[in-house]
Amino acid sequence: MNFKDCGKDICELFNIDYPIIQGGMVWVSGSKLAAAVSNAGGLGLIGAGSMKPELLKEHLKKAHDLLEDGKHIGVNVPLLYRLAEEQIQVCLDAGIKIFFTSAGSPKKYTKFLKDQGCTVVHVTSSPALAKKCEDAGVDAIVAEGFEAGGHNGRDEITTMCLIPQVCDTVKIPVIAAGGIFDKRTIKAALCLGASGVQLGTRFLMTKESSAHQNYKDKIIAAGPGDTRLQMKPHVPVRLLKNKFATESLKLELECAPVEKLIEHLGKGRAKLGMLDGDTDEGELEVGQASGAIKDLPSVSELMKDFSTIF
Repeated sequence: MNFKDCGKDICELFNIDYPIIQGGMVWVSGSKLAAAVSNAGGLGLIGAGSMKPELLKEHLKKAHDLLEDGKHIGVNVPLLYRLAEEQIQVCLDAGIKIFFTSAGSPKKYTKFLKDQGCTVVHVTSSPALAKKCEDAGVDAIVAEGFEAGGHNGRDEITTMCLIPQVCDTVKIPVIAAGGIFDKRTIKAALCLGASGVQLGTRFLMTKESSAHQNYKDKIIAAGPGDTRLQMKPHVPVRLLKNKFATESLKLELECAPVEKLIEHLGKGRAKLGMLDGDTDEGELEVGQASGAIKDLPSVSELMKDFSTIF
């Protein structure tokens, strides 16, 4: 397969050099990371899920100052977040034209954003949802297998099985996500029919991500079986195993009511672990790729390596 011919539709859609997108992750993908990925020829996304509108506004301003001429970023907005509408308006006011939406119905804002001249991509975890996204008018789809870190689909479809089925279901470009972290996995995703890839954990593990060093060190030390999909009775999320995750699993195995799980989760657990560096009590969202990542390169070093595919 000639990979130099791959991803042209995604590159044209986003006006980027390589069909590589950095996933919009809570607490770790702010202005510095997003701008670095875009400057290196991919598409960087600010993860708005952990930001109040004022903080998002600050990150958009910082990213604008960091971007080289002709470069741009996008924003990932989880639609179930109570401040999603305000976040979208902040982004529009800042001139953002690329939106990746997730965790909600693609019908909610797609037409509105398209009417504003924006490009809209929605994250999906099944072929059926991918079709609904296409029907809602999105420009592309991120099909995310349950190897991915953070919140996942309840069907637990792996990337290897998901991508071909989604590609067979829709006619719009498909971006593969979940378990993609190096040139081998990027090529595999393209061979499965994807037009591009979205990487989360791999970009988390770069110098420019805002993840706490304690968190990065714990990922480097992680083995292939050190993540677990948990909190299924509430919202499925893939976590790195630690004290908090073990206590959560105990509640699940005891068939504790959802209210008890929510009480245990509390508020600010993800920030505590991922940004503040408490790797015992914090919620450490990360993908299965964590078991294979043993270094902490700069974004430019990483993208230079990836670019040799195309």
